[in-house]
Amino acid sequence: MAVFSQKVIWITGASSGIGEAVAIELAKQNPKLILSARRIDELQRVAAQLNLPETDVLVLPMDMTDVKSLPTHVEAVRQRFGRIDYVFQNAGITQRSTVVDTDFSVYQRLMDVNFFGVVALTKAVLPLMLAQGSGHFVVTSSVAGKLGTKQRSGYCASKHALHGFFDALRAETYDAGLRVTLVCPGYIRTPISLHALGADGQVHNKMDTNQEQGMAVDVFAQRLLKAVANAKEEVYIGGTEIYGIYLKRFLPNLLSRILRKREGA
Repeated sequence: MAVFSQKVIWITGASSGIGEAVAIELAKQNPKLILSARRIDELQRVAAQLNLPETDVLVLPMDMTDVKSLPTHVEAVRQRFGRIDYVFQNAGITQRSTVVDTDFSVYQRLMDVNFFGVVALTKAVLPLMLAQGSGHFVVTSSVAGKLGTKQRSGYCASKHALHGFFDALRAETYDAGLRVTLVCPGYIRTPISLHALGADGQVHNKMDTNQEQGMAVDVFAQRLLKAVANAKEEVYIGGTEIYGIYLKRFLPNLLSRILRKREGA
């Protein structure tokens, strides 16, 4: 599968978890990679693992919530590589708190990172892709983007919002040569739960059991890239938790009873 060879691919959330795994897997095909996240030291650590020429890797630290800076970052990529073929949007945070206890500022933070930052970067990249007549947005949603579970209200809301936005974008730009893939991971072995926000915005700092026992992140990355190479519009990757999406569609009352009985954290 040499679909990604020499393609210019921008990965957000590239300093750990899914973003890091996708970068490592993509590097096997010799693309040109842009690695973005807030922590430059972690981005440099990931870049050192890729075995790509320095000219083919751009470490570009950025904060997705600083939306006014995003067009400047897009221009930096354009200046370096001349085009953008794929944008893998993985930056995101989750939560561990009930609706009644959650401070409103936590919801604002979740939406800023998981939704508004993603929308802002997409809009900044979009004119370049339209001018090229090609481009592919790959957006990490979640099983929680298709249903709602305890202590994830803001996270679920932000991921649900991604589906509405990118389904609309796909319809608007398909004839212009652009493609959109929404990926819904289940439990993947990443540190996302460690950085979850509590009711007051403090970090959860705990690795959840479901996360620890989830799919290996390198296996996830391989399955994701296969789906993207085949231009899948939406893909679900994980274990048995994926079946919740189908229960929501065909047996919603049954799923509702199951979710009510489950522990939240």
